[in-house]
Amino acid sequence: METIAILGIGKLGICFALNLERSGYAVLGVDISPAYIETVNRKTLRSFEPRVEEYLLESRNFEATTSLHEALESEAEMFFVCVATPSTPGGGYDHYQIDGIADQLEKFGPNPNPRHLVIVATTMPGYCDELSARLSPLNWRVSYNPEFIAQGNIIHDQQYPDQVLIGEADEIAGQKIEAVYRQMCKNEPVFCRMRRLSAEICKIATNCFLTTKISFANSIGDLATLVGAEPDKILQAIGSDSRIGGKYLGYGYGFGGPCFPRDNRALGKFARDAGYDLLISEATDEVNRRHLDFQFQLWMDNFKEDQPILFDYVTYKKDSILLIESQQLALAEKLARAGRQVMIREREVVVEELRARYGELFQYLILEEKV
Repeated sequence: METIAILGIGKLGICFALNLERSGYAVLGVDISPAYIETVNRKTLRSFEPRVEEYLLESRNFEATTSLHEALESEAEMFFVCVATPSTPGGGYDHYQIDGIADQLEKFGPNPNPRHLVIVATTMPGYCDELSARLSPLNWRVSYNPEFIAQGNIIHDQQYPDQVLIGEADEIAGQKIEAVYRQMCKNEPVFCRMRRLSAEICKIATNCFLTTKISFANSIGDLATLVGAEPDKILQAIGSDSRIGGKYLGYGYGFGGPCFPRDNRALGKFARDAGYDLLISEATDEVNRRHLDFQFQLWMDNFKEDQPILFDYVTYKKDSILLIESQQLALAEKLARAGRQVMIREREVVVEELRARYGELFQYLILEEKV
């Protein structure tokens, strides 16, 4: 049984590890928190991601450790890196966690046989080439293999991807990554293999296109609302054109969450640094901001001053617990600070976070968990 190491088994990495284990691999997960590792090995981990707890209980060939050295001493040839790359104030990504892994790999010394470091975390274009130049003398191949997943649906999205994007170190490396996904995926995804730099651009450009589509839909919806037309019917008709498609073309809140806003900005930053003004990136962000202002005024105009305003959820999307750049939450906050009575119905864990941030700015209703 082939062993694969996963460096970073947080929200994304734990799902990837469990999917790989179920598809026939022995998986060794590495993370830095001893307490977290203990919950994984004892199979007592609690997760809001569907099927994680179930898959962990059923796993037989998945172990976790805090020791990268242990992983390097194992038989694993492929090491998938699923650590976080937080956004920087300038709009790029902070690669310090990957750099920290590279520091440890250098201390471990050269591999007697070639090994494969596969970066799953989103990186700035050009970073993986720099990492490859640093680690290739130690007999490491470096490839880039980001995933297109949504929080709250990670297990499923990994099993049924539309595409598998591979920025390959070389043809053999690309074949090995493709073979892993062919064994893990339950569908027949499109395999998009290219150079590392191309794949890094492709990852953030894909999400930039989606943010553009969302902003387009909301701007057309705002215009239609302003003049008394029918936003939903207009957008449904536009989406029925096969050249366009209806996904992400609904009229509603702006885009938010942990991926879309930052990938859109990162593409703009990369373009500027390369001497090219990618206007679509900046315009998409600006439309998202203006849509929030439009919604705020619409709510102010359509709700009486003493009329409660209820939000069924304020996470960045329904069935998530994440508040990162949530446009729903931004709207609720603007309305509350304008003196309106805002009620939020959310799960207890979300309400606790809201209370910690905003105190009693809102009124709260606890949404009962589905059994």
